[in-house]
Amino acid sequence: MIGEQKITPKHRCRKAIVYIRQSSDAQVRHNKESQALQYALASRARELGFDDVEVIDTDLGSSASLGAKRRVGFERLLGAVAFGHVGLVLSREASRLSRTEKDWCHLLELCQLFDTLIGDAETVYDPNAMDDQLILGIKGTLSAVELKVLRMRLQQGRDNKAQRGQYYPLLPPGYVWNEMQQVVKDPDLRIQEAIASVFAKFRETGSIRQTFLWFRESGLELPVNKARAGTYRVMFQRPTHAFIGSVLHNPFYGGAYVWGQRPIKAVVTASGAVRRRQAAPCPPEDAKVFIPDHHEGYISWSTHQENLRLMRRNSLHPDRGAGDGLGGLGAVRCGDALLAGLLRCGECGRRLHVRYGGPKHAYHRYLCLGTYENGGRYCLGFGGRSTDRQFAQQLLAVLSPHGVTASLMALEQLDGETDERVQMLRRRVEQLDYEASRAFEQYDEVDPRNRLVAQQLEQRWNARLEELERARTQLREAEQGRRVATPDERRKLIALGENFELVWNDPHCSMELKKKLVRALLEEAVVRESTEGKLAFVLHWKGGVHTYLETDKPSSPGLHKTAPDDLEIIRTLAPTYGDDAIAMVLNRLGRRTAKGNPWSQQRLKTTRSRYGIAGHSRTPERPGVVSMGGAARHCGVSDTTITRLVEANLLPMRQLVACAPWEIRIDDLDRDPVRSIIDHLKRTGRLVLEGDALGSQADLFQQKQGSSNAT
Repeated sequence: MIGEQKITPKHRCRKAIVYIRQSSDAQVRHNKESQALQYALASRARELGFDDVEVIDTDLGSSASLGAKRRVGFERLLGAVAFGHVGLVLSREASRLSRTEKDWCHLLELCQLFDTLIGDAETVYDPNAMDDQLILGIKGTLSAVELKVLRMRLQQGRDNKAQRGQYYPLLPPGYVWNEMQQVVKDPDLRIQEAIASVFAKFRETGSIRQTFLWFRESGLELPVNKARAGTYRVMFQRPTHAFIGSVLHNPFYGGAYVWGQRPIKAVVTASGAVRRRQAAPCPPEDAKVFIPDHHEGYISWSTHQENLRLMRRNSLHPDRGAGDGLGGLGAVRCGDALLAGLLRCGECGRRLHVRYGGPKHAYHRYLCLGTYENGGRYCLGFGGRSTDRQFAQQLLAVLSPHGVTASLMALEQLDGETDERVQMLRRRVEQLDYEASRAFEQYDEVDPRNRLVAQQLEQRWNARLEELERARTQLREAEQGRRVATPDERRKLIALGENFELVWNDPHCSMELKKKLVRALLEEAVVRESTEGKLAFVLHWKGGVHTYLETDKPSSPGLHKTAPDDLEIIRTLAPTYGDDAIAMVLNRLGRRTAKGNPWSQQRLKTTRSRYGIAGHSRTPERPGVVSMGGAARHCGVSDTTITRLVEANLLPMRQLVACAPWEIRIDDLDRDPVRSIIDHLKRTGRLVLEGDALGSQADLFQQKQGSSNAT
């Protein structure tokens, strides 16, 4: 090895470290010869005269590029060099030690300080020698540049392929590459119909979760990509909620090729490490590559955009909602609030919430939170049942002319209610029939004497036959459960279409269906309270038409209201006393809340906020004014003494309402006659009030003492 003469006895008395690294797990599994060459350096170190040779291979499968994960083995190497325990560092190439100039320069600096040599497969270098230091610097630079050049070439090739719409590592289920390297629909009709059913069912239900539940309840399977023996194969399995959402969000099913929708960004963590992470997905049109009409889609691009808008409206999250930062409408639910998610406050622009109350949540109320959560007050609130009835009348006026058309559509839906499920089950039976026939052919071709193989193939054939029989049973049950409208039912449906109001008010018409009809026609309604105490609505219909509606402000049935006398007490005491003290006064007076509960600090705070009464959570300090207990402590007497002084009109006292705390000024306690009476009480133990009959009598003991002296 070139440069062996640089190794001195001083170096050999320390240990040699052989550093081994490969960049990926695939290299560790497959590039065995590279590992063998690196491990052979341990023998080479012993030939150079080192008795203590340590092999560090904990970084196998770890990249050394910028932003890669922490390399424990390399840090261990730096620590050993810094302690002066290493005489020689051996690595196959400089790129094994580092791919960044920062790590390479750090290692060279430590080796210079602690006189440690660096060696590769051919040469030993002394970092303290000028020529060797120059060569090591060039090698480190070339190693870093080499990595950048390789990455640049790979990225340019990938980008060029993506610009043509041909870079897609794994096509989503339902698509394959043909012999012309074009994306086409999977020729398997079962796969095509299964993917198409996801979009059809979503358009029907309007919700990802409801679509997922329909597939789960129907027992239907969907195609997914599964890794098998290093490759991906399309297999059918019960869908998950995440899979349904990924299919509906994927722009590839809309016929568009999108690449670079989630760019990689370098992020500096709290520890100072640089990590590469995917950013949040951007709109498909803003991606690095966007090619509309790239291939045949399962839905049109306009339908895909409409689906995305519907999913955003279903989200209540502010960042995923309708784009106004205030959240979407939310998915349709079974609550009685017909306009849930559609009402917007005309004062602050927030969407109105729904509050349910009463027995079994029989009543609901629309409410704008306003600044309540920040210590302010509600903007607007009104009862929901009468409002919903008035909106229903407006809606029926729009829908009634189209009632017959709706009846005909209902007939079509009734006739084909189970056709989709039956068709998917038929495709499954066809697929299993083919697999069973294929399993039989494989079993029939094997030599019966080879029982080890024949037995396994027979079990596989039997398993396919059992699965086929289960699928046929499900198909028969689905076909028997098909519902076909009778002529009488058809006549009734058309008759209902002529009087759509009967359909709307029918108990069997679910609230979910009513809400879907409202959302199909109404974009939103802006509401504000007018000066006359009425509610003014501006209805924004789909298509850009606006309607103005003014109604009396309804009250919510069953809404509990605080008694006017209690409100008067609260208004009187709130400027002076805290919620805890006011609640105590109301309880002493035998008052109860609107729901019949004792008053508490929190209940009083809620009542003040509801009626817009300013106040305090705790009683603020008032310099110079004390209560009865404070007056007793100030004078050093009992509460009874203070009470008698007040009753004798000797001590002024103020009380805002009955059972409220007494308000006594300290100045009144410190001036006569109160101060003289209290001093006399402390001196003699007797409370003598001015004007009392006892106050004019001579002291008994003083008289006796005077008589004795006279004698």
